Amino acid sequence: MFELLKQEGRARRGIFHTVHGDIQTPVFMNVGTCAAVKGGISSEDLREVRCQVELSNTYHLHIRPGDKLIYELGGLHKFMNWDGPILTDSGGFQVFSLSQLRKITEEGVKFASHVDGKRIFMGPEESMQIQSHLGSTIAMAFDECVENPAPYKYVKQSAERTVRWLVRCKEEMARLNSLPDTVNPNQLLFGINQGGTYEDLRIENMKQIAELDLDGYAIGGLAVGEATEDMYRIIDAVEPHMPKDKVRYLMGVGTPLNIIEAVRRGVDFFDCVMPSRNARHGNLFTWKGKINLLNERFAKDDRPIDPDCQCPACRLYSRAYIRHLFKAKESLGMRLAVLHNLYFYNELMEKIREALDEGRYEEFYQHYVKILGERVGE
Repeated sequence: MFELLKQEGRARRGIFHTVHGDIQTPVFMNVGTCAAVKGGISSEDLREVRCQVELSNTYHLHIRPGDKLIYELGGLHKFMNWDGPILTDSGGFQVFSLSQLRKITEEGVKFASHVDGKRIFMGPEESMQIQSHLGSTIAMAFDECVENPAPYKYVKQSAERTVRWLVRCKEEMARLNSLPDTVNPNQLLFGINQGGTYEDLRIENMKQIAELDLDGYAIGGLAVGEATEDMYRIIDAVEPHMPKDKVRYLMGVGTPLNIIEAVRRGVDFFDCVMPSRNARHGNLFTWKGKINLLNERFAKDDRPIDPDCQCPACRLYSRAYIRHLFKAKESLGMRLAVLHNLYFYNELMEKIREALDEGRYEEFYQHYVKILGERVGE
């Protein structure tokens, strides 16, 4: 399913073939937690900003409207009118983010719903069943994401349990894909590498899950409190042990700077709520660096957010106008800002792929590593 076209250093250029279309890699997946990107973004908008993969959240869709309802309506693709690839996370991250509302056992995790406090249980089998109901292109294995730093003994036990859960996920996914009434009998399964910030645990875990011959492999449990240098150190430790012929996915990352660094280290897939979350607060990415559109200096600025951008917001509106919309609390301002940031991220990935195609990724990296993390001074 994964075709590695070429490599420059550790940076990889490839195509991931799926039943819902080919994914050109490296790729950034646009996060639509509840089957929509926050900020009033439709599936048609995603097509316009050149999104390749939409990502939705298993836990949130299970809570509402309910995965069985989505199944009855024909699956997530039909439900949200999106015909491209969809990745659903497993709900495992909620084991981390709902730490005050959970109890972890070998069987799985007991939660209290963040919506109404209702007690629910999710283990490997339940997570696979929910994702099968959704019919996503790619399902993520159920895992535990531990906080960083965490005690070595606990992280070791957690990583070992995550491997046992992964075996159960694979078995259940095979069973579900064989059913005559499944939404997507070609649903793919990605395993998740865990082990906190301990290199030996990460490497051992990666070796174990690689033996299961899954459709792709993710590095999870990063960008959850550790220093950026620790994140890069763990990627460097794990990458040599990841199968070369399978997709590598760095979960929940990140900034444009994080992305170009991780591509350079051999990562293919990315996702993060950052572009949409930042945009909803007026923090925007441009090819000259970051800007906060709410600053007073943009009140009379008749230029687009980024003169080098062709997104719907930059083609049609000025910084001054979009800033006014934010100040007036008009939702259009937030929507235009989100469209811009999503377009920027998707175009960033296009430029990365183009640089890899032309054998000049290192040149691209050296140029933008000095720009993308900085604030625009003008």
